Amino acid sequence: MGSIKRYKCFMITAVAILPCILFSACQDNNDGYRTGKKVSDAYVNPDAVATVAEEDIKAVGYVYDYEKLNYDLVWSDEFDYEGLPDDTKWNYDIGGSGWGNHELQYYTDDKNAYVKEGNLVIEARKEEYQGMDYTSARLVTRDKGDWLYGKIEVRAKLPDGLGTWPAIWMLSTDWKYGSWPASGEIDIMEHVGYNQDTIHASIHTQSYYHRINTQKTATKVIPGVSEEFHVYSIEWLPDKIIAYIDEEQYFSFTPSEFKKQPTYKEWPFDKRMHLLLNLAVGGDWGGAQGVDDSIYPKQMLVDYVRVYQSKEINEFTQK
Repeated sequence: MGSIKRYKCFMITAVAILPCILFSACQDNNDGYRTGKKVSDAYVNPDAVATVAEEDIKAVGYVYDYEKLNYDLVWSDEFDYEGLPDDTKWNYDIGGSGWGNHELQYYTDDKNAYVKEGNLVIEARKEEYQGMDYTSARLVTRDKGDWLYGKIEVRAKLPDGLGTWPAIWMLSTDWKYGSWPASGEIDIMEHVGYNQDTIHASIHTQSYYHRINTQKTATKVIPGVSEEFHVYSIEWLPDKIIAYIDEEQYFSFTPSEFKKQPTYKEWPFDKRMHLLLNLAVGGDWGGAQGVDDSIYPKQMLVDYVRVYQSKEINEFTQK
């Protein structure tokens, strides 16, 4: 069994040894969308040391044997039923406010998400509803599935077509550090239809987010994401977040790589978060090259959602 402990110190005394890819080139555009092609170093000086109170330092000083961490399944939905999504596991975000990105859909709670033939179906439709021109759904586990650290796996097949914007992501449940982006966002998977087969993983915090072009992000091209299912996952540890597609790592964020004394501004990910599954239409990023009305309806299919946690890490963090 692995062990984990945290030393109260300003510097990392040791870190896990694990294979990782750290992208460190600046984003090659300045479009202000949610993600770019590689992890951005913009506005970050990793050698700068400011005076930070010891209790405010985050995500440093953890020592654990990464190879010996054990994970157990703690929450799942296999969608092995028919009808509406299991209301003991899922809530809905409802409305047509644009959701901060000028999106075009109204999210419903009764007609755009259903379970059929072993899959959760999230369907975007071209139809007028509540003053919007499209409908879709945004499912959330908030208050029914909230976790601190772990592995999150979602096996899904994505829609194609101009204007589609499916996402698998996480938000803070309690917003302890303030409104977005201060309490953090983890994007496990994002895809926009005008850039077919390019998958994005990102994190957003007060210091690192897309509106100031400092987000930490990476992309991977996976041919056929709209024809085949793939497993999109993250491993969320006390000092790093790693993203995978089909168990192949392509993104890693370790805040101490960018700042020697990270605070919540760089690492708000020490509070519980919940999962979101949605299919947006248009928006600042999804609709950047227009929306093709003729392709709808479009669907994101989800085969399963599985959440695992490590006893070793849980025992430490719950003390």
